Amino acid sequence: MSLHLHLLPDPDCYREDKLSGLLLVFYNIFLLLYKAGVHIAAIWNPKARQWVKGRKNIIDQVAGNLVTAGQSITWIHCSSLGEFEQGRPVIEKLRSLDPGSRILLTFFSPSGYEIRKNFKGADWVFYLPLDSRPNAKRFLDLIRPQLVVFIKYDYWYYYLAECKKRKIPLLMVSAIFRREQPFFRWYGSLHRQMLKCFSHFFVQDNESFELLNSVGLNNVTISGDTRFDRVVEIAENFKPIDEIKRFCGDSRVLVAGSTWPADEKHLKEVIVKFPALKLIIAPHEIHEEHLQQLKQLF
Repeated sequence: MSLHLHLLPDPDCYREDKLSGLLLVFYNIFLLLYKAGVHIAAIWNPKARQWVKGRKNIIDQVAGNLVTAGQSITWIHCSSLGEFEQGRPVIEKLRSLDPGSRILLTFFSPSGYEIRKNFKGADWVFYLPLDSRPNAKRFLDLIRPQLVVFIKYDYWYYYLAECKKRKIPLLMVSAIFRREQPFFRWYGSLHRQMLKCFSHFFVQDNESFELLNSVGLNNVTISGDTRFDRVVEIAENFKPIDEIKRFCGDSRVLVAGSTWPADEKHLKEVIVKFPALKLIIAPHEIHEEHLQQLKQLF
């Protein structure tokens, strides 16, 4: 990826008064309901509890830990762990192109943050404060990024609009779009306004390229899926794991990654039909309750 693109947003500055006030009201209601719902779910759900706990005084955490000493910051946002793996080659490339820049990494989901909160390729790792006008302004006031990169998706109105307003170059990397998404429907004007905040899109396929073109966005490059870069890198640096090697032996092995309970029930059916097959599962949720459920299932 070259950094010699014309990354600054169009001169026609984004104005909220061009949006439907009603859509923005609904968006804010959604944010309030989402926050309330997560706090209620936190009573019994470990992941929701991590989400709430991790965001407690999050803006103050950022303010207390951010020491830039005049250095420029690149902010990279990933929704969860899968998007981090897609973004990791980008992070490493940006670091090599501009060693003096500091990397600030944010996650929306606990499944990304809790596993990568000590990632040494970034100078800081935080939860993304929940989207709101005050949070977006304060967060960007604190970090003052020279470049912002969102990986694959996660569209938060106030953060995107604030980047556009401040003329901060904003990239979407490894994005993929489908015709049924709100961006391309009659009711998707707010979503399309979010898209217009981006300086450039790096998309995975030609369909995504054409869909963005269909809504008047031509700042698009087909660059493929950065997951392949990461898979190649992992394969090239493969190190055998003795326990797995002993477990596999000479048997045929089925490996299932990022599984959910519905997937695991199907895997149980496969094992029943093919008892000689060995199975390795890397579940999406690895909290103790789910691991016990897996032990009972198998």
